[in-house]
Amino acid sequence: MMTDRRRRPARAAAVALFCLCWGLTAVIVVIAIAKHQLASLDSGGSLPIALACVSVGTIVVWHRPEHPMGWILSGIAVFFVLDGAGSGYAALDYRDHHGTLPLGPVAVWAAQSWALAIVLFGLAFLVYPDGGALTSRWRWVIRAYVVLGGAWIAGAWALAVLAAARHDIRVDANGALTTGQNALWWSALSEVFFLGTGVAWLAWLGYQAVAWRRSAGEYRQQLKWLIGGAAVCAACGIALVAWGTMPAALQAIAACGVAALPVSLGIGILKFRLYDIDRIISRTLAYAIVTGVLIGLYAGLVLLATDVLTLSSPVAVAGATLIVAALFNVLRRRVQRVVDRRFNRARYDAEATVALFAARLKDTVDADSVTGDLAAVVQRALQPANLSVWLRELGQRSELSSHLSVVTGVQAASLPSSRAGSSSVITSSR
Repeated sequence: MMTDRRRRPARAAAVALFCLCWGLTAVIVVIAIAKHQLASLDSGGSLPIALACVSVGTIVVWHRPEHPMGWILSGIAVFFVLDGAGSGYAALDYRDHHGTLPLGPVAVWAAQSWALAIVLFGLAFLVYPDGGALTSRWRWVIRAYVVLGGAWIAGAWALAVLAAARHDIRVDANGALTTGQNALWWSALSEVFFLGTGVAWLAWLGYQAVAWRRSAGEYRQQLKWLIGGAAVCAACGIALVAWGTMPAALQAIAACGVAALPVSLGIGILKFRLYDIDRIISRTLAYAIVTGVLIGLYAGLVLLATDVLTLSSPVAVAGATLIVAALFNVLRRRVQRVVDRRFNRARYDAEATVALFAARLKDTVDADSVTGDLAAVVQRALQPANLSVWLRELGQRSELSSHLSVVTGVQAASLPSSRAGSSSVITSSR
């Protein structure tokens, strides 16, 4: 455990990287304004994911400076924005001003930072969630990946150095270097790197798939956060690339969605609200299913009313809207219950247990029996770290406390007592 005195330099460095990242983002915006391309500033979503990475990385370093993931995320962000600033300036110099601006070769060299960001991005998966090798054998995999990635990075920067030395710098409209991209050695090195990265990721994925079946508790929840964040990031990234002409509002939402991966990585590392992932998954699936069903029902009702019943369009739209609005809550409850049975089983079992106990409690008249039964049911259903049952009757109060080692996100519940003039309240804490 690091002391506060040893944490201060690490925190100061993390804050410096955070400020550097945002400063380079401002530079990217200024260059985009100078090129009159502010509307297409970041169609690929790299800028939101960079800002999310540096924000999450700073938080991780602040709380756990010994964990390499915070530094990896901050490095990904800095090199992504350095690439954006360098590429923008290179395009402004070599395409708009024919190489007359100062520091053009430096901008081309900085634009190759995307290679470092990609290598660090791949490394982040290989060291998740504990910050090191999964097993002793995985150390060799990580070392081989780092060596291969280092060679690829050196090759990318060598292209910029050779182009500057030969005074033959050519960039595309985005500022990416095109000189030397067809060189045989660079093509071979890129193929070897991406092939090695793919093999390492597939091996990591296979290991995690096996570990998933055997895992429980925090580790399982960490993998859920990783998978969920990666799925959202991939879906939003594909949407940005495939549908570049989507409305501005949807494009902004998709660009923010690619930030789900670094956010999920940070939550998994800090173990902050890990068990909320089950609730998030169940609610997301439930609302997605309900939305799809209601959209299909709405379209079917409108077509039925206009084509079959020959009603006017305003009447058909109004009627379909009223029917869909009336069915929303009913359908949502039913779908949510079905989804919870599969993806949020703990909550479903807890609610079923509490409902069964509440029904049984109506026929119970003995206070001591109610107290013991109540504590046992809450322990089994909610699994709190600390539990207290308070019974109030005619000014008298009795308390039953118990402590459990299992921790969940459920913190409180209350049930009516079967005795007249009595009430029982369950309080629990982590």
